[in-house]
Amino acid sequence: MNGIFLGVVLALIWAGITGNFSGLNLLFGGVIGAGAILLLRYSLQQRGTLRRAGKAISLGLFFLVDLMMSALRVALIVLRPDIRSAIRPAIIAVPLTVKSDAEITLLANMITLTPGTLSIDVAEDRSVLFVHALSIKSDAELIDGIKNGFEARIGEIFK
Repeated sequence: MNGIFLGVVLALIWAGITGNFSGLNLLFGGVIGAGAILLLRYSLQQRGTLRRAGKAISLGLFFLVDLMMSALRVALIVLRPDIRSAIRPAIIAVPLTVKSDAEITLLANMITLTPGTLSIDVAEDRSVLFVHALSIKSDAELIDGIKNGFEARIGEIFK
């Protein structure tokens, strides 16, 4: 992407965020954008940086949707008059394909931040993550949801 075009886009984003499209504010946004481009020019020139940034944004959006859906599921469980029949807690061993400390930490934190699940421990050989779930239908469903959701997207970012 051309640096000047990126600077203009960043200036417009700045103006949109501040809600002020005056010439001075656009100029200020352009200066901030140019400074950001100068600071990040070497990392933006590396191959795949923008692709990784897009995948990180995708992971963030996926997390927000999953967060809202999980919060809704937990709220429905808590509001039931027969809460004992709705809760089916379990501790599940989720096999890991991600191996680095950063990947495992990010995965464990995303699981813990999602209502109804909690990361408990990681095996010493980093092959398994133990997860507590408030209510599950089957072990395989929870494992599949984590592996094809958070873990797959985290793995794409750290390739």
